Amino acid sequence: MDSGDFDRRITLQRYGTTYNEFNEPESGWTDLGKRWASKEDVSDGEKVRAAQVGASVSARFRVRYDALTKTLTAADRLICEDVEYQISGTKEGDGRRREIEITAARSNDNLVPVEPAP
Repeated sequence: MDSGDFDRRITLQRYGTTYNEFNEPESGWTDLGKRWASKEDVSDGEKVRAAQVGASVSARFRVRYDALTKTLTAADRLICEDVEYQISGTKEGDGRRREIEITAARSNDNLVPVEPAP
């Protein structure tokens, strides 16, 4: 992949416990780092569950292979253009340790109630 294809700036995050200035534990998402990435939307879908509608969009991100990106798991997430994506899987993009392909999904947490059928 050409370096010009990496046109999105993403922030990689991991959930964990950190300590504040009073040495008290705080849980939350911590920034691991920022990387340039390419993004391709791969699917979108809509689900109806318990009389509510939810939408989700899956995307595939490609980043350079490095010490950070090779450690990403499904427990991590990324932020692209102020949208949070939950990582569902990663793999080597080209099999030669040059790229990591990240599959992630964003979902609409603001579920809208569905009108009952007459």
